[in-house]
Amino acid sequence: MDFSFSREEELFREAVRGFLSKRLSPIWESIDESGLIPVELIRDMGSQGFFAIPVPEEYGGQGGTFTLAVIAAEEVGYHDPSMATAVYTLLNNAWPYILYLYGSENVKLEILPLVGSGRAFFGIASTEPQGGSDVAGLRASATREDGYYSLWGEKIYVSGVRETLEQLDTGGWLLLARTGRLEDRHRGLTAFAFIARRNGRSVEGLEYSMLKTIGRHGISTGILTLKGARTPLDTVVGGEGRGFYVAMEGFNVARIMVAAANLGVARWALEEAVKWSRERVLFERPIASFQAVSFPLAELAVELEAARLLVYKSAWMADRIYARREPGLKPGDLAFYAAASKIKAVEVALKILETAMKTIGGLSYIKESKVNRGLLGVLSYLVGAEGAQNIMRYIVARELIGKDYVK
Repeated sequence: MDFSFSREEELFREAVRGFLSKRLSPIWESIDESGLIPVELIRDMGSQGFFAIPVPEEYGGQGGTFTLAVIAAEEVGYHDPSMATAVYTLLNNAWPYILYLYGSENVKLEILPLVGSGRAFFGIASTEPQGGSDVAGLRASATREDGYYSLWGEKIYVSGVRETLEQLDTGGWLLLARTGRLEDRHRGLTAFAFIARRNGRSVEGLEYSMLKTIGRHGISTGILTLKGARTPLDTVVGGEGRGFYVAMEGFNVARIMVAAANLGVARWALEEAVKWSRERVLFERPIASFQAVSFPLAELAVELEAARLLVYKSAWMADRIYARREPGLKPGDLAFYAAASKIKAVEVALKILETAMKTIGGLSYIKESKVNRGLLGVLSYLVGAEGAQNIMRYIVARELIGKDYVK
């Protein structure tokens, strides 16, 4: 067993940290306050190789591994604890890779190089107003006509709406729509590479609005209303009726990167709490000298290390499946690790942020404190983004006990 990173991975982390410490750390609070990630930062991150990391170079990606993508997500989470740029980063690594695996050549060559260079956004649009956990029950529809599909329905809690439709020239989402009957459940869903904006022009039949979130303000969350918006036939990803399976595979790789971003926030928050415990003096001694302060921090450091090992094992498993294509492994083997990683990393991050606020005390409750911004960002992943925590527990139970028993 070898728990060390390769020389390439160490150099990559060092380069990522160097860039982020100069470009992101000084402005992350202003990003959260203004509710806007600067376009020039997105493009510079693209030029530095933050996006489409697992996508081969011939399609405009970085030709890297999932381990490298996880390193990037963790470091972005550390340098922007509000999670906004971390969300942008992980989305533009996970879903472009799924497009690379199952998309048509024309669409891959059109969008992936732009994503990799930071000039386009490509995320996921699956959740609908009636609920997000029951993916098989989605109702947005796609009607096939001559040379295209017409999309009808509504998607909610979609990340990157403003970035795609107002800030960047090109972008879209892996969008799930029903091409079969509602009673067909998951077998009636199709995934589309829905390019909502090309060269500065949005498609007709698409309306959108923004939601006001309580955290991670820098990346937008919105609603897409589809009123006959057209998408070409070759934007089908994975084949008609295979959308559910394509999306489930995408969520597996996305959840590992989500977990990595939460590791970054957790590491930052723990460092903030430790620093405060050393500097804050009470009864003529640092509060770190009180076991009521130091012991919780010690316990959480152990929890964080356990979470980190699980997340990087999951990335290692993803590389065995996708990069090395080891015999006997299949994409579904990642489900347990992806769900377990999200459970552990998100909940450890929340525990650390809560304890950091308790350690800092009343100061942590005012807006000028940094820690509360991290708490509000991580909460998005507790309540549902990339799958609610109870759905993650269901997946782990299903993989552990068996699909015949856990339904």
